[in-house]
Amino acid sequence: MPDALDATPYDALLLLSFGGPEGPDDVVPFLENVTRGRGIPTERLKEVGQHYFLFGGVSPINDQNRALLDALRKDFADHGLNLPVYWGNRNWAPYLTDTLREMVADGRRRILVLATSAYASYSGCRQYRENLADALAALETEGLELPRIDKLRHYFNHPGFVEPMIDGVLRALEDLPEDVRAGAHIAFTTHSIPTSAADTSGPVEAHGEGGAYVEQHLDVARLIADAVRERTGVDHPWRLVYQSRSGAPHIPWLEPDICDHLEEQHAAGVPAVVMAPIGFVSDHMEVLYDLDTEAKAKAEELGLPVRRSATVGADPRFAAAVRELIAERAAVERGQEVTPCALGALGASHHLCPVGCCPARAPRPAAAGADSPYA
Repeated sequence: MPDALDATPYDALLLLSFGGPEGPDDVVPFLENVTRGRGIPTERLKEVGQHYFLFGGVSPINDQNRALLDALRKDFADHGLNLPVYWGNRNWAPYLTDTLREMVADGRRRILVLATSAYASYSGCRQYRENLADALAALETEGLELPRIDKLRHYFNHPGFVEPMIDGVLRALEDLPEDVRAGAHIAFTTHSIPTSAADTSGPVEAHGEGGAYVEQHLDVARLIADAVRERTGVDHPWRLVYQSRSGAPHIPWLEPDICDHLEEQHAAGVPAVVMAPIGFVSDHMEVLYDLDTEAKAKAEELGLPVRRSATVGADPRFAAAVRELIAERAAVERGQEVTPCALGALGASHHLCPVGCCPARAPRPAAAGADSPYA
């Protein structure tokens, strides 16, 4: 790619994440931020917060984002990419609006956003774009000059995201007892979402049941399973399963749940399972609780050997992938021809979210897309 280390016209990268509490006193206020507008009583939030209290009231996501920031800055410096990196969260400090205000004060006018969600969906993409629009609206009311913001494309099938997960599954398999290793089943896990949200993820006309959300996860699962077979000579059976459901019981969500799936595999005589959380960038609370605590307890109850593979986190290959995505998008903005880097059958995602992509339950402005009011 010509001018591979040239980020022009961009002058900053914003790491945009979910956020999480950093102590027991933060848990309920954090959950109030997450659930704002839903009318959930404080007592119920305290019940939900028990997951966090088991870990001292601290979500690991913030430290994991700090590690990713360090990895990005090191990679950029090592490769001569002069692009400052900022960090803002949707639901906890550092808050997105505060970070954008800081960026404007620093003179940043063309900002690229890296969201810590690799796939298409309302909660994994459009909701971040809505938060960006909310933050820009707040700055506008303050009379500040608004920056132009673009979002990096979905990176679920970039080699720098997939290869670390392949290695993670291989390590998890190797850690199983030798007598059950060859027969191990791989359960690729991701966050369950309402089926209605899945079906409308991505440009609707381009995807079938489950939308882009399911299709993209299946593509990644096949890539990893194929790579494991090529590197070990063993064709492990696998399935895409779901975790972390949080909705009302009467609303259909993606299934099967990981714990139900473990029961099914045990009943079918499967000797062991590797749980591979491909839907998550880092080992945050939903990985530590829903897999490492709840699902492992279910497996122990069943007497089923399980291992959990690592997420990508701050792997240097992921940091390099981000650098490549920045160079790719910058070249596109400069009008240059580029060949996007992507594995699997789906090819590279769109650079600009089209109108109607991953629609909200109620229409809200969203930045960094074809329908952005802040073009």
